[in-house]
Amino acid sequence: MFLEILKSKIHCVKVTEANLDYIGSITIDEDLMDAARIFSGEKVSVVDKTNGARLETYVIPGKRGSGCICMNGAAAHLMHEGDVVIIMAYALMTEEEQRNFKPAVIFPQNNRLN
Repeated sequence: MFLEILKSKIHCVKVTEANLDYIGSITIDEDLMDAARIFSGEKVSVVDKTNGARLETYVIPGKRGSGCICMNGAAAHLMHEGDVVIIMAYALMTEEEQRNFKPAVIFPQNNRLN
């Protein structure tokens, strides 16, 4: 049996832009992606602490060091510039694999790594 386990988490970052006229997805600063071990095209869950909205989408890399967190396409209706969000990715693993697994959880300050 496989379990869906938290793999990566970017905790409490601000949405810097909401772009309705885009195909879809979330754009994330590549520095944040690397630190959280999130990959281009990876499926993520996004939870909005400001308004309670939740959604799933895929990741597009943003400019390194920019602090970019941009909601694209339909997601721009749910999450807006200035909202505080949590971004999470999951992995399937066996019960035995998850025993020793440690997720990459980061706590950026002002959308940047310390």
